[in-house]
Amino acid sequence: MIDTLALGVSHGVLLLAAWLLLRRADLDVESPPEPPLGPPPHA
Repeated sequence: MIDTLALGVSHGVLLLAAWLLLRRADLDVESPPEPPLGPPPHA
């Protein structure tokens, strides 16, 4: 039989990790793409 404490602790840690990730300020910030480093390609 699976121990209830083990299930509770593991699910609690997963919920804590998800909550901390969703609280991040940079979650919805998208920086513009960096320009290419080399010369532009010839057409």
